[in-house]
Amino acid sequence: MRLPGLDLLRAIAIVWVMLFHSYIVGGIGDHLGGAQWYGWMGVDLFFVLSGYLIGTQLLRPLARGEGLRFGEFYRRRAYRILPAFIVVLALYALWPAWREVPGMQPLWQFPTFTFNLLFANGENVAFSHVWSLCVEEHFYLVFPLAAWLVMRRPSTARFAVLCSLIVLGGMALRAWIWVNVFHPAQLADDGTSGLAFLRYIYYPTYSRLDGLLAGVVLAACAVFRPTWMARIQRHGHAVLVLGLVLFGVSVAIFAERAGFAATVVGYPLMSLALMCMVAAASGGNSVLARVRVPGAGWLAAISYSLYLCHKGVFHLVQVHAADTFHGWTLFGIYALATLAGGALLHYAIERPFLRWRDSRRRPVLQPATAVGEAA
Repeated sequence: MRLPGLDLLRAIAIVWVMLFHSYIVGGIGDHLGGAQWYGWMGVDLFFVLSGYLIGTQLLRPLARGEGLRFGEFYRRRAYRILPAFIVVLALYALWPAWREVPGMQPLWQFPTFTFNLLFANGENVAFSHVWSLCVEEHFYLVFPLAAWLVMRRPSTARFAVLCSLIVLGGMALRAWIWVNVFHPAQLADDGTSGLAFLRYIYYPTYSRLDGLLAGVVLAACAVFRPTWMARIQRHGHAVLVLGLVLFGVSVAIFAERAGFAATVVGYPLMSLALMCMVAAASGGNSVLARVRVPGAGWLAAISYSLYLCHKGVFHLVQVHAADTFHGWTLFGIYALATLAGGALLHYAIERPFLRWRDSRRRPVLQPATAVGEAA
């Protein structure tokens, strides 16, 4: 689904994440310090977008009474995710100079997408941004089956109860972890609090379902309640303002990023805010849906490759240029080198495999056959 508003949000998300990760090369200075500090929220924007786009893709055939083609879905996701990922993983494994830090978790945790569940050493943070890809992969694995099971006996009330249980269960779980795991580590003041926060609160899939769920809820609204979605889009500016207000509140809560309030209520509140922005960008009359920013579509197209390789490129520039160039010149070198690296990975690896995937598209099954395959 390529819409200008969604492309703009995807472009904002990747630029924001890269600004955040600039801390590995000394940061970008006070002039953009606020954007850098909160740049991790770009990942949550990616989660909401992913939940909306994948949710729409899978819920539409179910709404038509068709079955899900599980094998075709996983095949398409594999072509989309794995080729570029394997190339970057090979760089991390075989070329130590590429790593932003020397230490790296055991190699097997990366292709199995278990890094975010097993991260246990604060010094092994090379390629640590793969944690969000692990969350996405777990979502791709579980959501199709969950959607198919829910649609066997569709009910708006049951869906609302299930979503509420996921949100409230996540809040309760994070609260328990904060009180019993993170807070004692924080009180110990022995350097383990940051590791405990990442390992038990920030990285694990079970703690980060809010954004994906928000996107799925929006997708369900678009598919099963199109009149509701049309009404939301007609009032796109009001929905966008609501999202910005909620986002401002969540930013205030996350001023203490590892605090109790941020840990418990910050993530669902931020996800709700981002869901409003995605809703406003998905169509209608809001400025997000109508504006076309030059270059946003291109950034959105290469965003996955940029996400995979940007830390490695940052590190190479730091090693070879940081002693010679300074200030805005160095910032420009970082930006151009990162864009070049992401574009190279996209056009050399990601895009050819996507074309190959589409050229090998399997014929559409009849509904009865599809239901049999799903069963």
